[in-house]
Amino acid sequence: MKKQQPLSTAQSIATHLEQMILDGSLAPEKKMPSERQLAARLGVSRAIVREALHELHGRGMIETRHGKGSFVACVVPPVEESSPLMLAFSDNARTLYDLFEVREQLEGQAAALAAERANEKDQYRIQQAFAAMEAADPLTNAELDHAFHRAIVEASHNPVLVHVLSSLKGLMLNSVQASVANLNHRRSFKQQIDKHHRQIYHAVISRQAHWARKAAMAHVRHVSESLRQIEEREKHLIRTALDETLYCTTPPANTGYRSVQQPY
Repeated sequence: MKKQQPLSTAQSIATHLEQMILDGSLAPEKKMPSERQLAARLGVSRAIVREALHELHGRGMIETRHGKGSFVACVVPPVEESSPLMLAFSDNARTLYDLFEVREQLEGQAAALAAERANEKDQYRIQQAFAAMEAADPLTNAELDHAFHRAIVEASHNPVLVHVLSSLKGLMLNSVQASVANLNHRRSFKQQIDKHHRQIYHAVISRQAHWARKAAMAHVRHVSESLRQIEEREKHLIRTALDETLYCTTPPANTGYRSVQQPY
């Protein structure tokens, strides 16, 4: 039997980085550390790091974006927002509620796993994401709201779960935008959303997995049920992504906020 050749240093580095991708330490679409950072961290030359990254690119594990660096590829490629399928889903009235059903189960599981598995770096990222979301304008914080939930998903250290939810990023963000556009200017709904976010945050940080799962599921269910109530009562729901060019500064009635951007 032919003796297997030992791995070169670059191949060993590539294998090490590949394992970090597989175990979720490097999440999908996250930027890889620079060649200089990896070389210092791994104790090798930049030339060896460059060769290792080239090998990972050849395997389809990472993508190189001109002028931006290397990024972790997605196991399940995201659907292009302009694709016929995505447009059909976006135009379908059921899609929003179908997505909330999926989010309720997967984000509940992710929160429980994050409570059990989050390391110090994960907890720091969750804390930063929560603080940024709390400090932002509640009427334009959809991206930061989504980032908070994503930080928890990534802290689950279940790469299959992370990649599946990442592939739904466009639809996921649209569901958060729908929540922000329809609920955040209504004080009672926003207060409950804030309460759920704080419960999820404290449960994950204090490593209470059962509480984290329950809070995350209750949050998604509350948003879904609230949107259904509004749609049934008002016969209208904003489902599309928020566009600043469609906004004015006229405050809606009974919001309790001093300044609001309200769609025409």
